[in-house]
Formats: sequence, structure tokens, C-alpha cells
Amino acid sequence: MRLLICLLLAGAGLAQDGATVYVKHCSQCHDKGVSRAPLRAALQRLSPESVLQALTSSTMARQGAELSAAEAHAVSEFVAGKAFGSEPAAQQGFCSDKQAPFDKPFATPHWNGWGVNPANQRAQPGAMAGLSAAQVPDLKVKWAFGFPDGIRAFAQPTVAGGRIFIGSDRGKVCSLDAVTGCTYWVFEASAPVRAAISIGPVGERWAAYFGDQAAQAYALDAGTGKLLWKTHVEELPFAVITGAPALYDGRLYVPVSSYEEVTGAAPGYECCKFRGSVVALDASTGKQVWKSYTIPDAPRPVKKNARGTQLWGPSGAGVWSAPTLDLKKRAIYVTTGDSYSDPAARTSDAFVAFDMDTGKLLWSRQMTAGDAFNIACGGPEPANCPEAKGPDFDFGSSPILVELANGKRALVAGQKSGVVHAVDPDQQGEVLWQTRIGEGGAVGGVQWGSAVDGQNVYVALSDVRFRFVAGAAAGANKTLFGGYSEMDSKAGGGMFALSLATGERVWHTPPPGCGEKHGCSPAQSAAVTLIPGVVFSGGLDGHLRGYSMTDGRIVWDADTAREYRTVNGVKATGGSIDGPGPVVAGGILYVNSGYAFLGGMPGNVLLAFSVDGK
Repeated sequence: MRLLICLLLAGAGLAQDGATVYVKHCSQCHDKGVSRAPLRAALQRLSPESVLQALTSSTMARQGAELSAAEAHAVSEFVAGKAFGSEPAAQQGFCSDKQAPFDKPFATPHWNGWGVNPANQRAQPGAMAGLSAAQVPDLKVKWAFGFPDGIRAFAQPTVAGGRIFIGSDRGKVCSLDAVTGCTYWVFEASAPVRAAISIGPVGERWAAYFGDQAAQAYALDAGTGKLLWKTHVEELPFAVITGAPALYDGRLYVPVSSYEEVTGAAPGYECCKFRGSVVALDASTGKQVWKSYTIPDAPRPVKKNARGTQLWGPSGAGVWSAPTLDLKKRAIYVTTGDSYSDPAARTSDAFVAFDMDTGKLLWSRQMTAGDAFNIACGGPEPANCPEAKGPDFDFGSSPILVELANGKRALVAGQKSGVVHAVDPDQQGEVLWQTRIGEGGAVGGVQWGSAVDGQNVYVALSDVRFRFVAGAAAGANKTLFGGYSEMDSKAGGGMFALSLATGERVWHTPPPGCGEKHGCSPAQSAAVTLIPGVVFSGGLDGHLRGYSMTDGRIVWDADTAREYRTVNGVKATGGSIDGPGPVVAGGILYVNSGYAFLGGMPGNVLLAFSVDGK
């Protein structure tokens, strides 16, 4: 699920001209449609600050290390098309009662963490939603909050105690008023924060727990934003936390993945040694209780590539999404990513169960065998591409734990293969049913998560496709090579309801499409959310839509890709909706607009919708 910047991994030159650095180190990926490398047209919508952070402390730190400080600064300004400091920070929007106590977070409607409940069902009960199906067509923007300094909308909001807690792609974590959008506090994490935040007790106060993309877990005082503790959960470089840690009974269960799938593409890099894991921390102190790997066997030397670089394996099987907690059996369920190197691990692309108390691996059930893949497989120099050259069909969706009408239970999750699976957690993951809804692909199939009620699972389809635009047809966005690949505005997308009992299709609503709008795709990659009667799905076209759970009719459609006047005075624009889904609590729907990679539409706004905007 690594929709990341991909640079050509070559030796660093001495040039400090941004265009020269770009041609030498970046263009062979960004101008030629290499798998999951954002096109230059998309990079131009980012701020230079965001690009530089990716090169120095985030997704592209390995590649950034090849550049001098001057080169990194120059190429950041070049690809963004603007100078550092050109987007001033907000100077207003703080709450007048900044010292207001935060002491009863669950006495009012709330959405805590990723999936709203330990089973990750992404279904908000009616009383908590405070919004009926009949009211959804009347939703209008109540307020907009702009992330300053070119920060992109990134993490899913958490709502508790009348406040919102949210992270960003530059590491700023904010606490806002849920009704007005004013700011209570801002905390600076060490790296981008994509993971949703969980609120829980620490002694007589409340803490906000989350992870960053440097594999660090945090606990903050939820009322003040003061750091309580910070723990590094994985020492190997390029490890990240993208899934929301799960909090229960004094422990924080942290999912760990890695960008080594990207950095491992360098022909001189000894790919790969990372193994996905779940780490249990004491919620009060941050001390490790246990750590369990998704691949039981440690990596070992396997072979050398054509350049003589030692290669290692097995590796990969990162956990990109929030763990699911089975309180009845005291088990933890996760889904895993692909392998990064040969041999492909038996626990990659799989449902995996761990004992909640000890971390013991209980069982695993693989959905796609032999899926070893890294970015070298789609790049200009494939020396580190595994022999398997897998389809990259990993899981980005959390498994959803459900009770079936026949008394059985199931874990349900969609995969990038385009298949939705249901397995039996009480029978070692025995397959109950499998239903294909799309073609699948590296950024296809089901990306970030689905939602369930008592009858159906509601699934959004990504299936992003690309097309090549050559010569004059590239117009103003023509690259140095005379053309580029862009997202196909006529491919992907669609909403499905499948029977939880059988996997049979109940209804399907095709995507409305987005015409020839540049940078647009009908793909629906963001996580799905439901309230009684309506299921919400956001798209790369910037639209957030509400669907009738009965027949799939679109009952509400909001185009978020526009400019907004914000409560904090920041110039803000909406864009693609991807990754995290909307959340609903207390009659207000909250959604980030602008989470975008791969030629989508970046933006920097958090939107709050209410009935008639009141």
C-alpha cells in the first residue's frame, strides 16, 4: 500500500540546480509511470516543505541520503514549483478556552480510533451518529480547517470529549473543538502521522495514543498535548506505523510495516531484512510487553544480485492497518502485506492471529502465495526484483470481526487482488467465501477498508488505471521526456454490498465518473463508513458520496475539491479522498480532503458537515 515518491537510486551529483538534480535522480521514475511513483504534475501540487520532509525524515529518507542538503532543498523547490516559506502558517483560530478540562471523553458522542469499535466494523450506531438517513441529503459544510504550510490532509480524525484529534503528513498533531473547529493545541511529532489516534485513560487523566512514520509510538496528555512518553518499536531503518494502534485494557497494540519495499529497489542495497510485527506496549509507560513478527523465521543470506550485492529473505509481510481485537478469545487479528524478497513468506498476503496476552502466533491463512515484490520490479534497474516478481496483492484493510446469522463468526477483508475474503477465526482461518469485485492491481482492488452491518459488508473498489499521454497531448504538464502516464479518468471505482453469509452480491453502484478532468480518477480507495441506512465512500475525484444501504442509490454527493474559507485563516483547498475514511459523531460528519498520491489531487483541508451547515 505504499503510494510513495520513487527516485532513481543513483550516485549523488554536485549540482545544486533543482532541474538538474531532478533529471539525474528523479525523472526516470516520476516521468515514466513507474509503479506507485507520483507523476511530476502531482508533485507540483505539494509544498517544498512536504517534499523535503519526505527526503529527509520520511518515506524517501534512503534516497534523500544520496543528495546533499543543497540538492535536496533545490529539487524540493523545483518539483513543487514554489519557494520555501511561500505558504504562511496560520496566525489565528485558537480556542478562547484553551485550558478547558478534558475529563469525560466518552460522555458525549465519539468515534475513537480507526474502526470505531475493537472489531473494526466502521459502523457508527444511530445514537452516536446523531444523524439519520433522512437528514443526509441536507448535509452542508459547517466549517473547514486548513492545515498550514502546505501540510496535506493525512490521518483519520478521532472524536472524543467534544474534541477532534488528528495527525498530518508533516508530523503536526492537532486537537480541535469538534463543534467550531478552533484549535486547542498542536504537538510536533518527529515524522508524519498517518495513524488514527486512540483516546484512553492514564491514571486520573486521559491520553492520546498514535504512531508515526518513523516507527515511534506516542502518548500525549489529551487535554494539553504534553508528551507523556515516546517509544521506538522497530530499530531497522525505514520502519513505519501507518495503521492505528489498538488500545485495550491498559495495553497498546502497535502494527508495524516498512518502506523497505521502496528503498530495497536500489541495486546496491542488501534487500531485505524487515519483518512485519505487532508490538504490545504498556499504555501507562510505553514499555514493551511483547513483540511478535508476522514472519517467524529471521531473514538470512539468500543469493547475490547481478551487481554482487548480498540479498536476504524472507522479508516483508508488514501490517499496514489497525489490528482487530477479539475480546471473547483474547486474540488479535491482522492482515499482512506482500514479501519484499525471495523466498516469499507463507504469512504474507494473509490473515494472521496472535494471542493477546503473550503475542504467540496462533494461526495464519494466506490468500496469495508467492507474492514477493519491491519497487525494482517496475523500475529502470530491476537487479533487486525477486524472481517471483509477485503481483503486489497485499492487504491494506483491517480484518473485520462479525457474528453471522448461523452462529458462526467471520473475519472479512478486501484485498488489492480485487477479492473480498471471509475466513473463520475459530477454525484456523478456514475460508468461508471469496468474491471478486474487481481486476485488482498494485493500487487496485480494495485498498483501505470496508464496513459492515448485521447483513452485509459494504466495499469500495479502487482499481486505479493509468494511460500514457504523449507529446503535445501532455499540454502544460508535459514532462522533460515529452509525455507521462496519468490516471485514467474512465477506469476504476464502484460501490458494492455483499452478503456476509455467502459473499453474494446484493447490489453494485458503478462510479459516476469524472469526465476528462485532469488528475481525476473514479477510483474509490478510501475506507468506507456507515451509519444506519447510509454508507459513505470517498473517491480520488474528490467526491464524498452517501449510498442507500438498501439498494445502493446515491443519496448525497459533495464535491470537496475546491477552495474553502477556514476557521483558522489558512488558505485551503480540497482534493482527492483516499486512505482514511469519514467519521460521524454527534450529528457532524468529518472528512479529510487532499490525501493524494500518484497523480491525484492534493489538498489541505479537514471538513465538518452538518444538516444545513448548522
